Amino acid sequence: MAKKRKAPPAPEAIVHAPPTLQPITETIEKNYMPYVMTVIVSRAIPEIDGFKPAHRKLLYTMYKMGLMSGPRTKSANVVGATMKLNPHGDAAIYETMVRLTRDNEALLHPFVDSKGSFGKQYSSSTAYSAPRYTEVRLDGFCAEIFRGIDKNAVDMVDNYDGTMKEPVLLPTAFPNILVTPNMGIAVGMASNICSFNLAEICDGTSALLKNPKLSTDKLMDLIKAPDFPGGGFLIYDREAMREVFESGSGSVKLRGRYVYDKAAGCIEVVQIPYSTTIEQIMKKMTDLVKEGKLKEVTDFRDETDLSGFKLAIDVRRGTDPDKLMAKLFKQTSLEDSFKCNFNILIDSTPRQMGVREILEEWIKFRIGCVKRELSFDLGKKKDKLHLLLGLGKILLDIDKAIRIVRETAKEEDVVPNLMAGFRIDEIQAEYIAEIKLRNLNREYILNRIKEIESLQAEIAELEETIGDELKLKAVIIKQLAEIKKKYGQPRKTQLIYADDVVELDAEDLIENYNVRLVLTREGYFKKITHASLRGNDEQKLKDGDEIIFSGDAENRDEFIVLTDRAQLYRAKVSDFEPVKASVMGDFLPAKLGMEDGERPILLRMMTEEFGEDEHFIFLFANGKGVRVPLSAYQTKSVRRKQSGVYSTVSPIVAAFCTTDPIDLLLINSAGRAIVIKSSLIPVKTTRTASGVQVMSLKGDTVLTEALTNFDERYDTKGCRKLKIPAPGAAFSAKNS
Repeated sequence: MAKKRKAPPAPEAIVHAPPTLQPITETIEKNYMPYVMTVIVSRAIPEIDGFKPAHRKLLYTMYKMGLMSGPRTKSANVVGATMKLNPHGDAAIYETMVRLTRDNEALLHPFVDSKGSFGKQYSSSTAYSAPRYTEVRLDGFCAEIFRGIDKNAVDMVDNYDGTMKEPVLLPTAFPNILVTPNMGIAVGMASNICSFNLAEICDGTSALLKNPKLSTDKLMDLIKAPDFPGGGFLIYDREAMREVFESGSGSVKLRGRYVYDKAAGCIEVVQIPYSTTIEQIMKKMTDLVKEGKLKEVTDFRDETDLSGFKLAIDVRRGTDPDKLMAKLFKQTSLEDSFKCNFNILIDSTPRQMGVREILEEWIKFRIGCVKRELSFDLGKKKDKLHLLLGLGKILLDIDKAIRIVRETAKEEDVVPNLMAGFRIDEIQAEYIAEIKLRNLNREYILNRIKEIESLQAEIAELEETIGDELKLKAVIIKQLAEIKKKYGQPRKTQLIYADDVVELDAEDLIENYNVRLVLTREGYFKKITHASLRGNDEQKLKDGDEIIFSGDAENRDEFIVLTDRAQLYRAKVSDFEPVKASVMGDFLPAKLGMEDGERPILLRMMTEEFGEDEHFIFLFANGKGVRVPLSAYQTKSVRRKQSGVYSTVSPIVAAFCTTDPIDLLLINSAGRAIVIKSSLIPVKTTRTASGVQVMSLKGDTVLTEALTNFDERYDTKGCRKLKIPAPGAAFSAKNS
């Protein structure tokens, strides 16, 4: 009989367990922080030997493959072998190798002697070949980063699967941390270390070893500034450099190096800043050409070949190459900054340190390496001495030693019998037992034990050196001198001082050409090129609007604008885009940030500064007028806006700017007018002076208009006045 299936529980009988709540702090601590620490400690930040784990694993693998000598091997072989230490995939390993090669030109002293296409550090589009096509081996320079590694100079740990050992650090015999450029981005922190010249670093480190209290200034005299593989120029600022030396933070300014071929009319850029690429520079130059800001250049191209880097720039005839390059330095990454952030792992703790502190930490590290290396040698020499002392004992009776061996019945008793016969220990007895029969003669034994005296002297010297920090430092100084002599090279990045750099003013970067400026009463402003004017001279205006200023200028000129709110604005012609006469133009109040309802009443070009005899003439609705010298508006610094430029007691009717006396026509609301010389209006040095009565007004009559150049429009016979205030007289329009 089939077993009856049990009915499922009713929905209301199902009980769901409540969700487990976890505080966000606990989530971060248990899940996120291990990831953060792994990235910081095991991936992105270099340690005191100057390497990240990926670099160290790759180089050590090549060392164990025997690539310090002999022929090159395919890169694919190295990548495959490195995966025993670095299981992050072949692409990541090969990319790490590429940067360490001689052909990539990313390092002052490459660690990998390469053959094939490995791309270029200064080009983002030059791709490296696949690892099956390229060949590598360790450069001879690597002998200095592995010095003592086989003599227990550093700790060795298991690899990720426990099948082999790898070094925690490499025992670099020079401060590689400051010789090899390194950049890394971790979680919440980053590192960006520039390279310094090896010879200068050796000198500076030696000086610090000799005098731990060496001043920063003396250290800066020895280690002058960073030295980059790409060469170029470094604009030297000692105070900025001091900040880098003391804090490990700051920036250095770099610029490219160029030569000018006058016959070909071509500028050849042969070195660029380390922090940029030729593609970035060419893209920016393309943008400048499209915007019409690089009219001196007719063509540019990448001419990099086997002889090295070259960016060729063809220029127009008559172009000053130095000024053009100054312009390009200003507007492209041909001049760039390298941001220094010397963040280094010390005992698995990230620390930001200056050059001096880094060297002090490296000295501590290197002293430990040398001490361990010498202790290894000491142990070997003591072991050898111990064996030779045992050998010396059998010299007294070689026949006895032979007899003991010959008369011993069992092989395992040979060593114990020798120990008993000559009162030596097991190690010495084992050594004697292994000597060949042909070597059991007096001559051989005497020659061997002659080494005892020299060995004892060497052991004593080693023990003394290991116990004396000054002698350990002397060993390091000697090694640094050897490295400098063998591998030191002149600076690639030359120093220039800020005083020697030709800097262009902002005005020099603005293209200059002739324009026509037009301003209307409603506040519409036009900048029209002369080429555009040839096609159309008819100005488009808003209905009821009229032109209050029209004049020629240059694109680099400046002008000032007076408004009906007693404010003065200063602007550059280059701030406005050229337009055609057939458009309305820019609305000046919006462009200059004027107040609502504020309108311009006067425009004056600033082709020259305010003259002593030049005045503003202000005429107000109450019939008063005043002349104020322009010198009253002179300020110590260029101000884009000034307020309170004239009296606001009565509304402004008109404003003029003049040096020589001019004829003015004043018209009141009763339709009467006077003509006077502007020189009749008195000068007041106070900007907000309300002035004197110029035109006599009766009742509620007000001044409504003031004009110059009015002869073509009005018949003003009988309106000329020689004194003020003066009453108005009848006048008529000529076209009526």
